[in-house]
Amino acid sequence: MQESNEDNTAWRRVLRREMVARRAALSDAEHDVRSARIVAHLQAALPLPRIVAFCWPIKHEPDVRAVIPGWAAHGVLAALPVVVGEDAPLAFRLWTPDTPLVADRYGIPTPAGGEFVQPDMLLLPLNGFDGDGFRLGYGGGYFDRTLAALSPRPLAVGVGFETNRLPTIRPEPHDQRLDWLVTEAGAFRLPAA
Repeated sequence: MQESNEDNTAWRRVLRREMVARRAALSDAEHDVRSARIVAHLQAALPLPRIVAFCWPIKHEPDVRAVIPGWAAHGVLAALPVVVGEDAPLAFRLWTPDTPLVADRYGIPTPAGGEFVQPDMLLLPLNGFDGDGFRLGYGGGYFDRTLAALSPRPLAVGVGFETNRLPTIRPEPHDQRLDWLVTEAGAFRLPAA
């Protein structure tokens, strides 16, 4: 019997809450150690981008902000995503430690102003993920729309904790596959689809 879209939507809703709870169960010390391992793997395995977009960590996601200063020393620019419309792809504004930030509609810090840029690498938080390179976000579809819309498509690098690895996220047709998965266990380049 084939599962309906409604069943899959309900399953994903429950799974999202479970994934957040798994991260919340990590102590602050363990979270910091795992985040530092992820940063080390990012530095060791990935090519230097020209502009990297990253996400301000929320809900006990991995904190990868520490990768930015080392890359910036090599001329890499950093950007943060900006929600410009509920059903629109994300836009990106340059960020430095001096950039004024404001909370967006979801309470996530975002640059208060500045020109929009197109990154060539996105570091995407993984609420949940599977070994095939599909990510489970929070349900808004922002990153899937963004990856589908940007041309050329940036290198999509999922960053998450192994505690959020799943056998499958039951990908749907709109789900965009990642190019890399980076966790505290290592950096894994995914074969081309």
